[in-house]
Amino acid sequence: MTTIREKKKVPEFGLTYKKAENFSEWYQQLVIKSELLEYYDIKGCFIMRPWSYFIWSVVKESFTRDITKMGVDECYFPLLVTKDALEKEANHIENFAPELAWITKCGENDIEPVAIRPTSEAVMYPYFKKWLFSHRDLPLKLNQWCNVLRWEVKSTLPFIRGREFLWQEGHTAYYEKEGAEQEVLQILDLYEKIYTDLLAIPVIKGKKTENEKFGGAEYTTTVEAFIPINGKAVQAATSHFLGQNFSKMYDVKIVDKCNNEEHVYQNSWGLTTRCIGIAVMIHSDDIGLVLPPRVSKVQVVIVPCGSMNSDVVGYIERIKKEMEEKGIRVLLDDRKNVLAGFKFNHWELKGVPLRMEIGMNDYRSSEVVMVTRMNGNKRKISSVDIGESVLSELNKIHDQMYEKAKAEQMKRIRRASSWEDFKCELSYNNMIMIPFCGRIECEETIKKETTVFTDGTVDQQGAKSLCVPFENNERTDMQCLKCGEMCDKYTLFGRSY
Repeated sequence: MTTIREKKKVPEFGLTYKKAENFSEWYQQLVIKSELLEYYDIKGCFIMRPWSYFIWSVVKESFTRDITKMGVDECYFPLLVTKDALEKEANHIENFAPELAWITKCGENDIEPVAIRPTSEAVMYPYFKKWLFSHRDLPLKLNQWCNVLRWEVKSTLPFIRGREFLWQEGHTAYYEKEGAEQEVLQILDLYEKIYTDLLAIPVIKGKKTENEKFGGAEYTTTVEAFIPINGKAVQAATSHFLGQNFSKMYDVKIVDKCNNEEHVYQNSWGLTTRCIGIAVMIHSDDIGLVLPPRVSKVQVVIVPCGSMNSDVVGYIERIKKEMEEKGIRVLLDDRKNVLAGFKFNHWELKGVPLRMEIGMNDYRSSEVVMVTRMNGNKRKISSVDIGESVLSELNKIHDQMYEKAKAEQMKRIRRASSWEDFKCELSYNNMIMIPFCGRIECEETIKKETTVFTDGTVDQQGAKSLCVPFENNERTDMQCLKCGEMCDKYTLFGRSY
């Protein structure tokens, strides 16, 4: 007998992979089963479901509020860029050339090729030239929230490495170099704030080496995150001082105070949805997601337990209302077709920070049972001033998540005094601080000699420079650990996504 439609297979509930045993499969299963995203039928493109898009919305709202105070205006530029605009800056675009996606046909007809933006310098800067005439027109500060496309040919990974992804990109122009450089660090501080204050993630601020800086920039600053379970760092956000490199390429000039023509100083800076993946990787466990309270779509889920009457229902509604009046995001799971145990498992998988269990006995004692997702701690608390109590608990959870991640990160930053020490620490999935000369050739040698091969294929990518950290990195004369040339700074190395 032929059926019109095959019966849908119900997916197995819960995670079947362990984080410590098979991190890659655990992560990819987790983002699907927790309903953060869904795979699309084009490799490297993912559907962001409401549970993850809410996180991005919180990040977006917070960052927009902060940059608005700095005088940055929101805008939107087109998705497409011409070949002529791209070719104006060869050093910049050669980094993206292998990933550029070109539109060359309309139906059966050939058209003048246009690329889908991998980033927007070539889209925006021709119009900076058109709009800027005098030093009085500066500074110009623009930001756009958009999608970009980079046809990644290596393996893709949800949130961390995709072909299409969402981001914000800020582009600014200044009359004076000092103002531009000051902004670079202000933006970097805001990126750090997103990770620490919203996502409960410690990051390392620093400057990229010549080998790792953004193509065409004078220098690149970065915040780097670290995934302890597999020993990989992640470039979490970057802020670039472009100097006059791009303004010379796109002829962005103004008349200065002395009536001379001068090229402007420029910056660009960006943060992507990669931040969601970093949070998932660092905080989550074998049960499911563990979401930082400030970005969780639901901060508290209430699960009624046992028999209900109108008094208990009214008690639950009052508690829910008191929390909502304090700005807490609350969901009452009063589904009748599933048991309380199923609800517990469901919301643990989705990472809701706090669960409240309320039944007849809780009503009679004016209490609730509160369960913390991050550590499973279960206790009774009074329903008096419950809004204030829960707000305090959510802040406490955030702080505990941050401190746990910070302690793990600090344990994994090591110093090496010899090449053998360096390779040994790397084998233990650590990041390593070493005296480093900064030369591109030396860095490539380090990467090559630490690449691990199995049966002729790359099993582990070699170590690369993550950044020259700003903190705890006093200047001193020393020799590069690898080549012996004199240098005056330590550089942080490690494996990286």
